[in-house]
Amino acid sequence: MGNVSNATQSPLPSADRPDVAARLREALLGASFTADGLLDLLGAPAYAALARSETVPALRATRGDTPLETLVRLFLLQQPVPHARVADVLPVDACLESGWLVRTGAGPQDDVAATVDVRPYGGPDGEDWFIVSDLGCAVGGAGGIGNRDEGVVLGVGGASTTLAGITVRAPVAAALDLGTGSGIQALHAAQHVTRVTATDLNPRALHITALTLALSGAPAADLREGSLFEPVKEEETYDLIVSNPPFVISPGARLTYRDGGMGGDDLCRSLVQGAGDRLNEGGFAQFLANWQHVEGEDWQDRIRSWVPRGCDAWIVQREVQDVTQYAELWLRDAGDHRGDQAEYQARYDAWLDEFEARKVKAVGFGWITLRKTSAAVPSVVVEEWPHPIEQPLGETVRAHFARLDYLREHDDAALLEGHFRLVAEVVQEQVGLPGAEDPEHVVLRQNRGMRRATRVDTVGAGFAGVCDGTLSAGRILDAIAQLMGEDPVVLRDRTPAQIRLLVEQGFLEPAG
Repeated sequence: MGNVSNATQSPLPSADRPDVAARLREALLGASFTADGLLDLLGAPAYAALARSETVPALRATRGDTPLETLVRLFLLQQPVPHARVADVLPVDACLESGWLVRTGAGPQDDVAATVDVRPYGGPDGEDWFIVSDLGCAVGGAGGIGNRDEGVVLGVGGASTTLAGITVRAPVAAALDLGTGSGIQALHAAQHVTRVTATDLNPRALHITALTLALSGAPAADLREGSLFEPVKEEETYDLIVSNPPFVISPGARLTYRDGGMGGDDLCRSLVQGAGDRLNEGGFAQFLANWQHVEGEDWQDRIRSWVPRGCDAWIVQREVQDVTQYAELWLRDAGDHRGDQAEYQARYDAWLDEFEARKVKAVGFGWITLRKTSAAVPSVVVEEWPHPIEQPLGETVRAHFARLDYLREHDDAALLEGHFRLVAEVVQEQVGLPGAEDPEHVVLRQNRGMRRATRVDTVGAGFAGVCDGTLSAGRILDAIAQLMGEDPVVLRDRTPAQIRLLVEQGFLEPAG
């Protein structure tokens, strides 16, 4: 893949020079140009400001001439740096020749500047990775992306890290990253997947993904240009499909990285519906998505209708915005609020016209996980959970589907024969008026993963409290019946539904 450029965007470094990428990586690591090194140099406030695309605190913290300060000014703050200073830190001639750097003047000793943004990124197991993106586009921020070229390639934002955190990380043979962008999902997948395929409609994104992988010391991916599943051959299937797609519901396709170019939420629907045929048995497809809340329609029914046949699904709505909040969010994302006021108002108006025509009153954002199953009746769970969670959630997601399998395979009689264990870090809260003899209700709360809370009755609380895997569920209920003076047959009859809920939501797990 040679240098990619278009009329309005700068040329990119060559993706055909792995030798230069390896030397550049070695030099960056040697100067502690890493996530930890940046935090030490800049301090937490300036480091956090950089993640918001605010550069003034970092400029103030890099006034010296240490190798690390030089690299921060060059690759993160996009400042020209004297050739001699760069030559002390990087293989400058090789970087100039292969396009990582350019001269800003005519003389051989003039300043040099970076052609791309290179941002250190810490992997889940302490790996030192680097995410490449277009200049000024490492992340979005209150001021917008800083570059409104149609094919601009952004670095790592909150959505990217959310998807990386919820992805199931099991060693598998083949993964597909749809709409790879700067390559962050492909980079994560390369750590546990034998063969990674990454696609994007934007050839510039594929080029930048190749740079991200090479500079991070990761294996190259199979890079393919095209929309959604177009670049995938009919017979190709995968164990993992991930996508942080251009999910924004907008009146037109102005920015490739976010606007899908289809009407309403059709792009997200097409992505979800198309994934079923591309998955191997037991394989996962995990997406971030937006969906419309349409007048007179239940949003849960809408999104449930997207789930392809032969797939279990777990869909979590994390946030809902009314149409005005939503339009303002994405107008700010593009920096439109800083431009001509009349143009801003016209764009805002067009957005509201689009929503009005579709009878959309709000837009939901969340995660969609599919798992290919041969079960006769797949399970589709659609829920709203706007509360804080603990990332990474990949193991929580995997365990959710494992518990579904267990519950499907055990009828109520088998459930009562089973042995269960209370999951670690579940606490019990009693809610009621101060001084009252008995609580009004009891709440079980998780301190890990989804951090769920669920109300249980006295039997449910007592049952969960003694689940340590030694006694069967039926034996525990018989003991509770004796203590409470209840009929054990009645208790055995009415409690399995509550046990099922506690298992499904991850408060109890089958022992062994």
